Amino acid sequence: MMHQEAAGIMRNRTRDMVLFGLFTALTAVGAFIRVPVPVCPFTLQLLFTTLAGLILGSRRGAASVALYVALGLIGVPVFTQGGGPGYVFQPTFGYLAGFIAGAWLTGKIREGAAGLPSLPRLLAANFAGLLVVYLFGMVYVYLINNFYLGTPIGIWPVVLYCFLLAVPGDLCLCVLAALLARRLWRAEGIIR
Repeated sequence: MMHQEAAGIMRNRTRDMVLFGLFTALTAVGAFIRVPVPVCPFTLQLLFTTLAGLILGSRRGAASVALYVALGLIGVPVFTQGGGPGYVFQPTFGYLAGFIAGAWLTGKIREGAAGLPSLPRLLAANFAGLLVVYLFGMVYVYLINNFYLGTPIGIWPVVLYCFLLAVPGDLCLCVLAALLARRLWRAEGIIR
């Protein structure tokens, strides 16, 4: 009996480590699947960071995304425009920080549901995480351009280029993430 419990725990830990690494890798891959939009490129990173929060939960999901950011900051070229510590001075760095916070919030809202969360709850979690990502990203774009890079940008252009042009695609990614998460939970029983 104890041997079976130990084997089950080991299986869960192995699965958790694999999923953790998988979402870190998928977030890196998502950076290179992009649609060029002025100022802030549209990528598939949001899909994978949102799924990390849904599947791994708040702490593990945020940690998986934080590992991706840490890898980029130490020089692994996993960001949209490369990597290295100097990337914090890129206007889009705020979105990377937002991905961590967004994954955490998405996971936290999902964790509040008992059993398989409803689709409306998952959508609410995903949209809340999306708002956090955009809040971090837009504030950072505005501040870094106006106070560090010396390339002033007004609030309206930030809203236009960093929200209005990109949000329709990201809203679709939020819906896709909710549908994929429900399908994965049903197929694999990996919800915690």
